[in-house]
Amino acid sequence: MTVRSVLASHGRPEVLDSVELLTSEMVTNTYLHTHGPASLRLTALADGRLRVGVWDSHPRIPAPFGRPPHDHVPLASPDADTGRGLRLVQEYADCWGGVSLGEGAFDRRAGKLLWFEMRG
Repeated sequence: MTVRSVLASHGRPEVLDSVELLTSEMVTNTYLHTHGPASLRLTALADGRLRVGVWDSHPRIPAPFGRPPHDHVPLASPDADTGRGLRLVQEYADCWGGVSLGEGAFDRRAGKLLWFEMRG
């Protein structure tokens, strides 16, 4: 099942493209920068917002998630191959954040949870 199919089946076409793009950026960062398990969760909140959370096993919170909301990450250089994904989340999501869950004891679930929300 894809993010697109879940949103379409729940009648959320107005956020489909944006949520799919931002989710792809977050999952890609997880794949490129962490080793070990990861998970994705979509949550419909009571006030009509949609929250997308990505958990992975590395505890470091990347910018912009480790910065205050008003503290924008500098733009990547035009010729850079990387450095735009989480900036897109910062620019297009209604709100976003992250929490480090620590190193984990005995290699158990710890890591971090990054999330963003979009209104429908």
